Amino acid sequence: MSSTEPTGAGRTAPNKGEREPAFAPAPVPLGEVAPTPPGETGTWRRLTQPAKAQDPRIDADGAVRRGSHFADNISLRMRLTLIYGMLFFAAGSLLVLLNYVVLVSVLDNPNFSVKVGDYNLDPMIAQGIKDDLIDGIANQVTRFSVIALVLVGILAVALGYAVAGRALSPLHKITRTARRLSERSLHERIAMSGPDDEIRELSDTFDAMLERLDRAFDGQRRFVANASHELRTPLAINRTLLEVALADPEASADLRTIARTLLETNSRHERLIDGLLFLAKSDRELNVRAVVDLGEVSATVLSQLSHDIESSGLKVRTDLRDAPVTGDPVLLERLVGNLVENALRYNVEGGEITVRSGINEGAPAMQVENSGPVIPVYEIEGLFEPFRRGSGDRVRSKKSAGLGLSIVRSVVRAHGGAVSAWPRVGGGLVVTVRFPVFRRRLDAESGG
Repeated sequence: MSSTEPTGAGRTAPNKGEREPAFAPAPVPLGEVAPTPPGETGTWRRLTQPAKAQDPRIDADGAVRRGSHFADNISLRMRLTLIYGMLFFAAGSLLVLLNYVVLVSVLDNPNFSVKVGDYNLDPMIAQGIKDDLIDGIANQVTRFSVIALVLVGILAVALGYAVAGRALSPLHKITRTARRLSERSLHERIAMSGPDDEIRELSDTFDAMLERLDRAFDGQRRFVANASHELRTPLAINRTLLEVALADPEASADLRTIARTLLETNSRHERLIDGLLFLAKSDRELNVRAVVDLGEVSATVLSQLSHDIESSGLKVRTDLRDAPVTGDPVLLERLVGNLVENALRYNVEGGEITVRSGINEGAPAMQVENSGPVIPVYEIEGLFEPFRRGSGDRVRSKKSAGLGLSIVRSVVRAHGGAVSAWPRVGGGLVVTVRFPVFRRRLDAESGG
């Protein structure tokens, strides 16, 4: 007989004098998560790594840090402005230098003499006076030229910034269009006008790519709609014929055995087709967006699966708290249902399931933890692939079609979230789903 143990906000603290049951956790192997101790249902499970010296060349994700350059942190517009400014100052400095050389050579050409009354000064003295006069004029002209160069250079940098923004405005238009695009708006085009230059060529190439994507997505939508009808109809007919054969009182025992086997096979095919169609739909852009509470959805799913939980003999513990998410209610309910059903199917006799929802690390999240067979760390990523089950089984399909976690990952990606799974110490799995932080922007989006 199964039991459900809700904890969390409504859990009472032990009375004074009572001692908490001693729980000495065993060492946790690398890459695995310790099971939830008794009385700690509200504690989120997370993967812990052993403390080790951090290489300054390695970041937190294990990637090698590349050298940080100043140019990597400035925009293209600012880069162009800096290039304009440096070229202007380089050309202006060269011009000032040439102006100094030309001025000195021009002033040095005329014959120069100094006459005091009727007496001409010595030519050497006159040449010294001439040199001092030329140096004074040249230095003064150069000083004013440098000041003018700085003032005009600042004006040129400002104008260069404006010109760069004007030159890059077509790229901003392309960027805005690309950000606005989704599966439902692939019919939009940039349709840029103007001269037949490189930016116009980029815009036309982008429009051609959108045209191909629009045709591809439209073909996928038609295929899903047609497959939904063409594949389900024969299976429904087969199921009806088999049920009629089983209802015949004159049917032999062998016929009933074959009919039951075929009916079970037909049901597996129906589940497989439903899973494939749902997987195809969940990979697409969200058509419906509403505020959904993961805690409420989890409670609803557990209520719907109460009969299966009771018959499984598993112990279910819950800690359901508010976790508002903006998304498709149907997809989110299917996500939670797949996680709970996966925990029910791949469990052990007398095992347990823990379902949590709430705010984890600042974001709405839910976590399903279950006991079960031991899963190696290297097989975790393969569980999210279609038709993959524990130990890489692609043949055994009695329990499921092997699409549960694939649909979970697809739904999470459609909502902009992330899903992670870790093996549980002693066997089982811990799956954590996180979604973007909920913000009240529905009114703004509907008004704008």
